[in-house]
Amino acid sequence: MADNVENLMLEHLKRFQATLERIDQKLGELTIRQSETHAAVLGVRRDQVNDAEIAGHLQVQLDGVKDRLDRIERRLDLAN
Repeated sequence: MADNVENLMLEHLKRFQATLERIDQKLGELTIRQSETHAAVLGVRRDQVNDAEIAGHLQVQLDGVKDRLDRIERRLDLAN
């Protein structure tokens, strides 16, 4: 009878160990995926900052062109 109890306990412990190994493997996979997601989000943020910088630069250039066009219109007396 004691052997049956020992064998039963050993089987339960083996199942627990196998389950823990699967959980540990899944946790490792999730950790890798979370790191990849974090890197992707940082890349998107970097792209947004770059886009905002480009938009700002283009706005400055457009303002300069508008100022020059206004001066040309005034000189040619084309302003409405």
